Amino acid sequence: MNLRFLFDRFSLALIATVVLASLWPVAGVAATWFSHLTTAGIALLFFLHGARLPREAVVAGLRHWPLHATVLAATFALFPLLGLAVQPLAGALLTPELYLGVLFLCALPSTVQSSIAFTSIARGNIAAAVVAASVSNLVGVFLTPLLAALLLATHGAMGSPWRAIIDILLLLLAPFVLGHLLRPWLARWVQRRARLLSLTDRGTILLVVYGAFSHAVIEGLWAQVPGRTLLGLVAVACALLALVMGLIWSATRRLGFSRADRITILFCGSKKSLATGVPMANILFAGQATLGMIVLPVMVFHQIQLMVCAVLAQRFAQQVPADDQAGGGSQ
Repeated sequence: MNLRFLFDRFSLALIATVVLASLWPVAGVAATWFSHLTTAGIALLFFLHGARLPREAVVAGLRHWPLHATVLAATFALFPLLGLAVQPLAGALLTPELYLGVLFLCALPSTVQSSIAFTSIARGNIAAAVVAASVSNLVGVFLTPLLAALLLATHGAMGSPWRAIIDILLLLLAPFVLGHLLRPWLARWVQRRARLLSLTDRGTILLVVYGAFSHAVIEGLWAQVPGRTLLGLVAVACALLALVMGLIWSATRRLGFSRADRITILFCGSKKSLATGVPMANILFAGQATLGMIVLPVMVFHQIQLMVCAVLAQRFAQQVPADDQAGGGSQ
């Protein structure tokens, strides 16, 4: 496996951003202006997501409701339950603040771009992946704050989930809906500038990560997270991903899904969105010293899921068609 395939430029940029924030954190008046810039960037990010989503794909994909229901169940039910189940392991390896980040991770929606990309490589149901990942993000606007509040209720790390939902509706959903409504006029422009818009997406995420880690570093993040704890976080993230993927693959086989649909559910149901998670954390935990701690598990899980899914997607793509004739096989 090519290391460049496993560690893409964006992953390296994320690492560089954390290093930059650790050495030169933004503070004072500059931090205030930086926060305004980040807010504008987040609104632009979701406006462009709305402009990209083809309405035809939504209409066609919604007919396959069992697949979408399974993805939503994995994303917003299985993940939170497993997040609570791994508490003994997490309690032995992580600080309480990092475990809050793991619980927040479990409440997040699925990824969009990478879920579709890996489904395509693995020869899954691409149209269903587009809809499943997009619906997951739309549902997450409402469910993520409620789930996060429920999971973190005993820790007092969040304020009112209803206020958070209003903030998320204004900052994330409203630009998304506006972008989708303007799609008839923006579709060609968006298609012609796909590379530029991808850079805009990733640049916005880097801005949010830099701001979050700057605040956390000033509050003493790295004094609270030594190397041993980071290794523990990697172990917890790997265990969580392995459990989710194993349960999804087994359950979809028992439920009788086709191989293409099983691949789609596996990639859409086992992933968590960094692009949505970091802006949401910025809203839900604004101004809190734990913000960097909560974002860190999302970043670690993001890289692990990309590496694992890259390997699995290539393996699925190389498998012989006889697997389908045997009823999907056991991979």
